Amino acid sequence: MIAVSSISNQDLMTQARDILRGKWTTPVLVSLVYVIVIAILNQPGVIPAALSLLVSGPIALGFTYFYLAIIREQKVDTNLLTKGFTEFIPSLLTYLLTLLLIILWMILLIIPGIMAAYSYALVFYIRRDQPELDIMATLNRSKALMYGNRWKLCYLHFRFFGWFLLSIITCGIGFLWFLPYIQTTSALFYEDLIQNEQSPQQ
Repeated sequence: MIAVSSISNQDLMTQARDILRGKWTTPVLVSLVYVIVIAILNQPGVIPAALSLLVSGPIALGFTYFYLAIIREQKVDTNLLTKGFTEFIPSLLTYLLTLLLIILWMILLIIPGIMAAYSYALVFYIRRDQPELDIMATLNRSKALMYGNRWKLCYLHFRFFGWFLLSIITCGIGFLWFLPYIQTTSALFYEDLIQNEQSPQQ
């Protein structure tokens, strides 16, 4: 199966804004909690670094549950953020293996490392939708979905560069809106791919 993206990046961003219109409060609160947690974990020291490594996977999976629920018009609850911790070991191992593979590619060359990061960009979405897959199968499915779509996602992220700068200029306050916007758009990107999977014969 190959995945074919059918929606332009501009349209994905427009859809994300439409979905969030009038519903920013909960995503902004979620972003606030996330920013506070990351700020604490980024303090210098061995213990914060170890904790950051341990919770990064569960947090990423929790974000995935939350934003897929938003775009799929399901019940949105901040408790969704804890879903990653109810699947602590799988989410942790998925994160660690993904990080290891990206680092190994980075050791070779920067560009292959970046390409690897985009190849595995969908692992937590797949973990959310197909928990029966083992870790390697999850990574391989992400690679398959991203085949031919890595540059599109890279360009999509680049379109948020202005938002990123604005978030920094506002002493981080802008991240409370930047994170929901980019996370919702990324979830829509994934949804677009899985809705448009085609067999090689098609």
